[in-house]
Amino acid sequence: MATKKRRAKAESEVLADAREREQLEQYWHLAGRAKPHKPPRNYKYVEELAHLQVELIKLQEWVRLKGLKVAVIFEGRDAAGKGGVIKRIAECLNPRICRIAALSTPTERERGQWYFQRYAPHLPAQGEIVLFDRSWYNRAGVERVMGFCTDAEYEEFLRSCPQFEEMLVRSGIYLVKYWFSVNDEEQERRFQERIRNPTKRWKLSPMDIESRKHWSEYSRAKDRMFAATDSKKSPWWVVNADNKKKARLNCIAHLLHQVPYENMTPVEIEVPPRQGDIGYKRPKMSSQRFVDSIY
Repeated sequence: MATKKRRAKAESEVLADAREREQLEQYWHLAGRAKPHKPPRNYKYVEELAHLQVELIKLQEWVRLKGLKVAVIFEGRDAAGKGGVIKRIAECLNPRICRIAALSTPTERERGQWYFQRYAPHLPAQGEIVLFDRSWYNRAGVERVMGFCTDAEYEEFLRSCPQFEEMLVRSGIYLVKYWFSVNDEEQERRFQERIRNPTKRWKLSPMDIESRKHWSEYSRAKDRMFAATDSKKSPWWVVNADNKKKARLNCIAHLLHQVPYENMTPVEIEVPPRQGDIGYKRPKMSSQRFVDSIY
């Protein structure tokens, strides 16, 4: 009886794997259809993410071939899920085309520069996509709330930021700005999870801990930032991030609609035959250092 159950379970897993492979193969053909893609009512997260990542690959190829410049900004509360969506976007793309810009604390020299100067070198060139894990909006958020900039510097940022972004758009850069919004209870739950989980504890910096004391001030700063920098040419898009998986899918699906691209289904590659025997002799295995087979 137990043997029959194991056999039935094994056959069921084989069929499930076959269905999943078939669905993934269909993505290459169905993604080029004219109608917008609508996920099935009972969609599975992994399958829908796979579909979106295939579309990202097509977008990447279009950006490369057409020499487009794409800059995507991810901002939001701590533990709002920005890093998760950035990871899912970048993991399937070529790092030579899609790169992540996550700047550290400014150096003494950078503090004496024009504020936007340290960000300018990270802007995309032709054929590039840059994902900004936080950006020049640090001045409107953490720098303002924690007192790292003067009132004059803050007010100047709010005046000049729309002009700076307008120049970027006029230069041909596709600029997309996302704000990840998470409710108080869910953010608290994620904070506690990071504290308990040693693989996530590195995400909590001393600044993150200190910022918890200024929750309302951050909210006020965010509202002022939106009022000054949300425009038709460079709008803010708010992502409801209470559910991480839905937020990732919604954000990626939205991003795919911000840059017009065409179906870039890869052509079939003809693999040449391997080189035949030319008298090569492999060195003795005893002359090489192998990693221990622990697993």
